[in-house]
Amino acid sequence: MKVLFLLGSEVDKDFTKKITAELDLFEVEHEVIVASAHKVPEKVLEIVTANNASDENMVYITVAGRSNGLSGVVAANSVHPVIACPPHKDKADFMVNINSTLQMPGDTPAMAVVDPKNAALAAVRILANSDTNLRQMVIDRIAMVKASFNS
Repeated sequence: MKVLFLLGSEVDKDFTKKITAELDLFEVEHEVIVASAHKVPEKVLEIVTANNASDENMVYITVAGRSNGLSGVVAANSVHPVIACPPHKDKADFMVNINSTLQMPGDTPAMAVVDPKNAALAAVRILANSDTNLRQMVIDRIAMVKASFNS
């Protein structure tokens, strides 16, 4: 069980740390690979094809901005869920990156989650469907959040 990050660029690594920090709280294994769909599409397809042949329970989180082909290429070719979490430094950067992420063509089911923490939590909840320990951690987290509003 793991989350595999595919990043469009080395510069996306700092943004990705916001997501991996949350995954660490749930003790979810993760791996980060830089593989641009525009510059090395063969590498992206090689990774996805190999993972399609594996029985490992996994979720992809793609982190790519500007022209976000990465999320679409992964989603169109993977049997595993794909969460697109476009990086952004400020509001203008966000507007460019979210637009390309939301405009996926048909048959490319990349789920867009803007907040890095929520991207991690979405991946955790997907994985928790097949892992009772992780499911209990999610239940405990929900209870903790609810309790924080009652104090």
